[in-house]
Amino acid sequence: MARWAALVVLAAVGTAVAMAANPGVVARITQDGFDYARQQGVIALQKEMEKIKIPDFSGKFKMKPFGKGRYHFHSIVIREFQLPSSQIKLLPNVGLQLSISNANVKISGRWKARKGFIKTSGKFDLNVDGIFISTDLKLGSDDSGRVTVAYSSCSNRIDHVRFHVSGSFLGWLIRIFRRKIESALRNTMTNKICTTVSDAVSSKLQPYVQTLPVTAKIDAVAEIDYSLVAPLVATADSLDGKLKGEFFSRAGRTPPPFAPPALALPNQHDRMVYLGISDYFFNTAGLVYHAAGALRLTLTDEMIPKTSKFRLTTNFLGTLLPQVSRMFPNMKVQLLFAVSAPPRLSVSPAGLALMPALEARAFAVLPNSSLALLFQLGLSTNVSVEVGARSDRLVGKLALGRLSLELQHSNVGRFSVELVQALMNCFVPTLVLPMVNERLQEGFPLPLLAHLQPYNLVFQPHQNFLLLGADVRYG
Repeated sequence: MARWAALVVLAAVGTAVAMAANPGVVARITQDGFDYARQQGVIALQKEMEKIKIPDFSGKFKMKPFGKGRYHFHSIVIREFQLPSSQIKLLPNVGLQLSISNANVKISGRWKARKGFIKTSGKFDLNVDGIFISTDLKLGSDDSGRVTVAYSSCSNRIDHVRFHVSGSFLGWLIRIFRRKIESALRNTMTNKICTTVSDAVSSKLQPYVQTLPVTAKIDAVAEIDYSLVAPLVATADSLDGKLKGEFFSRAGRTPPPFAPPALALPNQHDRMVYLGISDYFFNTAGLVYHAAGALRLTLTDEMIPKTSKFRLTTNFLGTLLPQVSRMFPNMKVQLLFAVSAPPRLSVSPAGLALMPALEARAFAVLPNSSLALLFQLGLSTNVSVEVGARSDRLVGKLALGRLSLELQHSNVGRFSVELVQALMNCFVPTLVLPMVNERLQEGFPLPLLAHLQPYNLVFQPHQNFLLLGADVRYG
């Protein structure tokens, strides 16, 4: 049931909470996804069916010239339950329907009969063929925007029952009551099938559905809101659901000063699932981390390889700016790099790009360990963004274009930024950028159920959103 749920819930995203806002993320399940859900779900359902317990049953017989007697069937077990043909389809305004046809079950057990002082016993086998099962699942959400799935209705039918008894010279007595015995077992199976489905939904499927994250913790700074924001949208060959798709601060939540754009996924169906990830999703991340002061990095001389010709000391910096070594001789230097405004990522068919507003501050470390500002530079560059996925997480990698520098403030006199251009071109690409990319490789969790792994991934940039397509497996 957990395997079945893994894709059923992706299909159900967004079924109950209707809001006017555009989503930050759109999830889609295609027919291939439904087919995988059906295959995996039927395997799990078959195991549940094989656990059905059939109670003992007894009866009386009366037949001339023998008079009255009693029979008893016991130790009844299901040896095999086959579900060869199945289908999952959407039920508008309800949820999903699972139908199984041409199922069969093999049952065995023991029997005994008594007439006066005469006792006899033996074994029996029962084949039940042509079983049809149809069950409806109602999909919705709770007050927190979490997906819910509930058993709605169930029906089943049995076409043929074949009964064989052996083990006694009086086995013919039992065969006389074939219709009565077959009817009793048929009724028992009919009741047990739907009860088993109902129990499995409430005890296994619904708890597993709860593993779909409504919020996903990233780190000490941020979480992601993956709650439902709009009703399900169904087409002939796919089902779309809308998620909020928004980063928010763990320290306190405030609405972003911008809204998500309209997001319409292209008509593609060669993967089981798709995620349309709006640039709004990425830009709320930049907003939260900038507000928390997390988009900054300090470089010290100890972080520079000993083989580098560039050093973070006032003596070395004095070779470029003599006034630095005169004012602060024989001291260490720290460089603080920071994003001066929330970074904005743009997504277009050409790719993903950033134009961050950066600043670099140089400090002399005084003998008492306090810092003296030397100068402040503004940095600008074009940044290309490469997005990928690892396991169940979205990861990223940045590549920088050429740096442009502007002197914003100086406590060591005016100077030409070309004098420190080489210094910045060394430190930013070789030290700062690898640290940023290392953090981006830790990634952000995707809205997936537990144990669901994406593979065969494809990424396509579109206007205002990135499309991620994947097949999935449960394991």
